[in-house]
Amino acid sequence: MAELKYDKNGRLLFTKEMKDEGYTILAPSMAPIHFNIVRNVFVHSGYKVEFVDTAGPEIAQTGLKYVHNDTCYPALLVIGQLIHALQSGKYDVNKTALMITQTGGGCRASNYIFLLRKALKKAGFEQVPVISLSIGMEKNPGFHLTVPLIRRVLAGLVYGDVLMLLSNQTKPYEVNKGESMNLVNEWTKRLTDEFAKGDSYRPKEIEEYLDKICESFARIEVRKTPKVKVGVVGEIYVKYARLGNNDLEKFLADQDCEVNLPGIMGFALFKVDNRLEDIKLYGGSKAKFQVCSVLFNYLEKLEGMIIKYTKKYGFTPPGEYAHIKKLVKPVIGYGSKMGEGWLLTAEMLELAESGYENIVCAQPFGCLPNHINGKGAVRKIKELNPKANIVTIDYDPGAPKVNQENRIKLMLAVGKEELEKQNK
Repeated sequence: MAELKYDKNGRLLFTKEMKDEGYTILAPSMAPIHFNIVRNVFVHSGYKVEFVDTAGPEIAQTGLKYVHNDTCYPALLVIGQLIHALQSGKYDVNKTALMITQTGGGCRASNYIFLLRKALKKAGFEQVPVISLSIGMEKNPGFHLTVPLIRRVLAGLVYGDVLMLLSNQTKPYEVNKGESMNLVNEWTKRLTDEFAKGDSYRPKEIEEYLDKICESFARIEVRKTPKVKVGVVGEIYVKYARLGNNDLEKFLADQDCEVNLPGIMGFALFKVDNRLEDIKLYGGSKAKFQVCSVLFNYLEKLEGMIIKYTKKYGFTPPGEYAHIKKLVKPVIGYGSKMGEGWLLTAEMLELAESGYENIVCAQPFGCLPNHINGKGAVRKIKELNPKANIVTIDYDPGAPKVNQENRIKLMLAVGKEELEKQNK
């Protein structure tokens, strides 16, 4: 066990010795396709990272034991999940660290890391360091977000977005069941091998691989029977994580729907764009504005590649960020940016516009911005697009799964009625 070292404020550090000794770094899972690729990016950068994907009622109960029940639902779940993993006996707690994102700004996600450290102390795991996955917020001698690592992570998110989009648009119609997910697994392994060699993350290489990936999915034999198309929006964790949304994506697939989850790249663009909007609205550093502008342009370039190659092979591309931002202008201001902010509203507008009029808006307990930009915007969205068929679903420890699913089934019944009218 490496010697425990603390900073001047008493924070336990993740040291270089811990990295060299092969400490296992546990982090909560969210979007499985994306995170499988990103995990391998970290592994090939010398970090032994594992994403915890356990589910079940015991996770929420563990969270309730160590986190105040007024805390937002995603915090309760991810902290419960990490402590449950430490208590499972699967890991040597004297050679394990935890990693969690820290966003900054007004969202309570900025404070998850402090809630987690408090919970670790209460659970008797004070020797377990917590790494902040952020830029410039907390530093650890044994963990560094280098530019090459960030570029590989961004490339991993691009590939994750594309594989998620292609599998969701192919899986409901495939003649040979399981072919789409087999292809996802094959590409995940191939991209992992390429990352290990230091390839596949530069823009030219990303373009080449996106072309190959889309072409390979276009070869899958499909039978295009009419299906209810459902978009999923919401707070980012409950939108993607099966633990957070009671395996919503699988439930919708079991109802014979085609599912559309807007990708993570749109959220990344939104977060960087917020920094630019802040400086435009309130003033700020010109240097920061220039750095953010360079990053925003790079992300837009990556987004353009996704749109170009998905469209090339006949798939429905994701909405262009600039168009989504324009769509939301009559509904809500760009200053509404806590959490998912105006992007959540914009994604509902774009989904309805692109044929995914049936929408599940997943709302976790305790996320006020999500309720304002989600449930609070539904009436205005329906005024602009009367075809929008939106159901808002609350997720919290006391919400029965059967009630959530019954409300979604009512929304789907309306969607099926409309589909039958269109196909008469």
